[in-house]
Amino acid sequence: MKRLSVLHAKRLGIYSCRAGDSLKAAARLMQSHNISALVVVDAQERLDGVISRTDLVRAGYESPEWERHTVADYMATDVVTVAPDDTLERVMALLLQNHIHRVVAVEQDPAGGKPRPVAVLSAADVVYHMARE
Repeated sequence: MKRLSVLHAKRLGIYSCRAGDSLKAAARLMQSHNISALVVVDAQERLDGVISRTDLVRAGYESPEWERHTVADYMATDVVTVAPDDTLERVMALLLQNHIHRVVAVEQDPAGGKPRPVAVLSAADVVYHMARE
């Protein structure tokens, strides 16, 4: 199980939003797809950050008008990333070392620009594969 690649452990594809989207729109998207985070992308579909349910809870706690804030106001920009061919063992180590719930698999831009997200692998995905082993 630990040798399984990110590419084989998770279907490719992401749910995303833009930094300028409202927190209300992000909350609705998460709720409608029953997911705990969205990848934040720019106009070229390059990685800008991640917004999670916990970020939304923090916004709701800090501001009575939380829904008027944008994703940019609460998203994390220091996203931990992996390559699609990294192993589940690497993902597990990163989740534990960084005290996070998910990593974003990215493809690097050959021109040196921001990477393009292709998948999200969460602690729940890891536990799924542990149970199947």
